[in-house]
Amino acid sequence: MEHGAQHRAAHEAFDADEARYELVISVDARRSGQYNDAEKPRMRQRIYRVLESALAQSGVARDAVHREDRGDGVLMSVPGRIPVSRLLGLWTVEVHENLREENGSLLVPLGLRVAMHVGPVRHDSRGISGRAVDLTCRLADSSVARELLDRERADLVLAVSDSLYADVVQAGGKFIDPARFAPARLALKEGAVTAWFHLPGRPAPDTGALGPRAAGGDDAPGAAGAGGAAEAAVPSAQRPRGDVDGGDSDGGDVEDREDGEDGEDGGGSVRYTARGDLSVHRHNVYQQPVHIGRVTGTDKGKD
Repeated sequence: MEHGAQHRAAHEAFDADEARYELVISVDARRSGQYNDAEKPRMRQRIYRVLESALAQSGVARDAVHREDRGDGVLMSVPGRIPVSRLLGLWTVEVHENLREENGSLLVPLGLRVAMHVGPVRHDSRGISGRAVDLTCRLADSSVARELLDRERADLVLAVSDSLYADVVQAGGKFIDPARFAPARLALKEGAVTAWFHLPGRPAPDTGALGPRAAGGDDAPGAAGAGGAAEAAVPSAQRPRGDVDGGDSDGGDVEDREDGEDGEDGGGSVRYTARGDLSVHRHNVYQQPVHIGRVTGTDKGKD
């Protein structure tokens, strides 16, 4: 009995020194810093519910996957005995569907950035490490992933490394369509790399105006980007404000703004193009007098 325990301990110590080729998955939540302390636990519950349900739905046992909590996301590694194509294909589809169901009851939808890469991973008692882990986390945190999620008003964006695209995605397969992925150059701390981006359920995204950009730092919310893209361009109606749980979504998203003034309060007029049913105006905050209704006749100044 004692000999068996010593053998297992020696075997585990040997394994800790050996790198295993595994699929690394990094999951980050959109603008997690704008959730208050009361909202963050609910956000985290939703993330785990979405990811773990997708594992079960795609036939992957929970205990087969290494998971590390990252506060506003999850870091995972999947052993080589589980096909990478199952995670890239079916699992990603299930994550997207689960996320859409979760967002159906939320005023502010939860957005996830997911990145994948296969490479050597080392395990120890505290978690996983290695260049493969670093690269995966940087892809999920890249400016292109952030801006695609916002610009396209998507629930989920998937980023994969160039090697993973060449080895698995390019061949296609069940729920994997290489024509729906688009490349972009990223300027990482280790140097420039190519990554491939995918928005589940949509055609290949336009990434031409988004790279090369740095991951982290310059891609923080509000940072100006190549081609003028920046998180600041996202309508404020999509930013968390107050409680993000439950309630009816009004659907009155602001599309764009047309004005000739600087936007300060005063005599200048500001026009917004909105969509959705504006006859329902719960939870809205108006910074200046607003007329909601149909304007008839030639005198647009009358209600």
